[in-house]
Amino acid sequence: MPGSADPTSSSSTLSPAEIEAGRKLFAAPWQFLAAAGSLAAVPATTGMEIAFAGRSNVGKSSLINALTGRRMLARTSHTPGRTQELIFFANPANLVLVDLPGYGYASAPKAKIKSWTALAHGYLGSRAALARVYLLLDARHGLKPIDAPLLDALDRAAVSYQLVLTKADQVKPADYEAVIARVREGCARRPAAFPDIALTSTRTGHGIPELRAAIVRLMAQRSAVRPPT
Repeated sequence: MPGSADPTSSSSTLSPAEIEAGRKLFAAPWQFLAAAGSLAAVPATTGMEIAFAGRSNVGKSSLINALTGRRMLARTSHTPGRTQELIFFANPANLVLVDLPGYGYASAPKAKIKSWTALAHGYLGSRAALARVYLLLDARHGLKPIDAPLLDALDRAAVSYQLVLTKADQVKPADYEAVIARVREGCARRPAAFPDIALTSTRTGHGIPELRAAIVRLMAQRSAVRPPT
């Protein structure tokens, strides 16, 4: 139920007004902005950016589609490594979503995988408009050693990131707290990690309204601290 308290996260602190603001924000028209295969091709900043990162096939494109309520805004595939560029989507509220190439297994040559991994890391470490990275993890597996290089890079660059567990529908609700506790323990000493951990399912919609509302709150906070021009 949208806006209902979730004992496994601080989403219970989100107000009904924030939940509604999140719904309206993501119900606005979204459009493809750009696909960048190199840092030189990254588009000029048009607003606050949030990026979605994670292992190949963890559900980044599916989560973007669920947040925006668009089935085919971001291309999804059962083939790991389908997203090989930085894909930018924008809406009229000056919010930009960035779909990053996945890491880990991918059906592509190693040199190409290395290239798009360097592209993603370069973007994450240099983009002033980037307000937060949402690092997606499969709720069934949690943190894996393969996630460490990206976590290390984000910590070094002091880029704020939040862990988002996907595919919650494939975990028993009774196990939610234990799953989140294990992930929280795994990133407890990481300086750039946001303390809250989101739990989502694009199939059932679990956690989607709360994640939208959290992004609204992030936008408000970033606007409040931005120096006047």
